Amino acid sequence: MKEITVEELKQKIDQQEDFQLIDVREEFEYETSNLDGLNIPLAEVLLEKDKISKEKPVIVHCRSGKRSAQAILLLEREGYTNLANLQGGILAWREAFDPNMPVY
Repeated sequence: MKEITVEELKQKIDQQEDFQLIDVREEFEYETSNLDGLNIPLAEVLLEKDKISKEKPVIVHCRSGKRSAQAILLLEREGYTNLANLQGGILAWREAFDPNMPVY
């Protein structure tokens, strides 16, 4: 499974690269704090897969990296080959860039 660090993600955001960010946490977690990605909770990822691009890079994240890894495994079985897991999830982002970010 391809992985990306929070530093690499921040660079992509800063350089306005064309990619899709998917947050597979639950809606209440997303409402607490998010990185402006599309919120598709893990339990709904296969039902909502038509919202996930196959044409451009997709970075999937959650709180720590475990649920996003599960989501990637599910989506790869559906033919996705353009997915990367955010190492450490939003917790790693908070630690590196935004220590005041509330995280459930």
